[in-house]
Amino acid sequence: MKTLVTGGAGFIGSHLVGRLLRTADAEVTCLDNYNDYYAQQLKRENVRPYADHARVTLVEADFTDHAAMRRLFEESQFDYVVHLGGFAGVRYSVENPKPYEEHNVGGTLSLLEAARHVPVKRFLLASSSTVYGRGADAPFREDSPLGVPLSPYGASKRAAELMGLTYCDLFQVPVVCIRPFSIYGPRLRPDLALTIFARCILDDRPLPLFGDGSIRRDFTYVDDFCDGLEAALAADGVVGEAINLGHDEPVAVREVIELLEATLGRKAKIQRLPDRSGEMPVTHADLTKARRLLGYEPKMSFAAGVQAYCDWLLESEAAGVISFPPATTPLRKTA
Repeated sequence: MKTLVTGGAGFIGSHLVGRLLRTADAEVTCLDNYNDYYAQQLKRENVRPYADHARVTLVEADFTDHAAMRRLFEESQFDYVVHLGGFAGVRYSVENPKPYEEHNVGGTLSLLEAARHVPVKRFLLASSSTVYGRGADAPFREDSPLGVPLSPYGASKRAAELMGLTYCDLFQVPVVCIRPFSIYGPRLRPDLALTIFARCILDDRPLPLFGDGSIRRDFTYVDDFCDGLEAALAADGVVGEAINLGHDEPVAVREVIELLEATLGRKAKIQRLPDRSGEMPVTHADLTKARRLLGYEPKMSFAAGVQAYCDWLLESEAAGVISFPPATTPLRKTA
């Protein structure tokens, strides 16, 4: 069982690599370009436990390189592809849309072309809950109207889905589109809200709260998400489908802050800011399809998941394993 995981040094990718090594007789190729959206040190730390593993191959390359991906597929003869890599960040995409088209659409096309010519048994394409936009009714159902994405990031993920489904129809590339909802847990990226909030509380810095904190997000623990990915690799009747993987229990941002305060034992210094345009008031995954096709059922409560995340954050920083920048430091991303 030869599996390619793109974005394998990232938050979700590194968890999936570990999962495949524990639960399957897998040979895993971990592909990442280690760009500087956030510190490369964090990504390299994510895959450090696998660096000398006999069943892991670490490849530092960019999947937008069509020729390189074709060679990689021909040399490796993958059975499965889990395409988790891409340009992330909703807010950044509003001001800098070009790399989202290049990586999330063009990069996905590169991998689909490789899989067209060197066939695989299953191609999981990680999309995003941001494909649901203005006009979508919550809870979000995969086969209901999606509305208009509210960011170039969401548009790029929807375009990647359409490209995947087109290749499935035209060339029989066995694509399954997976729509993750606010994945969190140990190794969470430093640009995401949970990390920003936790760092602000720990550093006694102002915590930016846009609006009244009533926006709700369907936070999903990374282990539950990996359960869904594993099921989608093996399930029958899923090729050509789009499937939500969420938790089905949206949590208001102000409740997230309160839970972090209780978990960390410190009070937040709230900096109230105006609402941000383009924010969905709620993301909420309807899991009917995931339950029916994958037997998917999230297990981790949000409170327990936040505790696990905070434990990892505190232990890792105390051990000097990771060092996040101050929460007010803007992150930079390159094309």
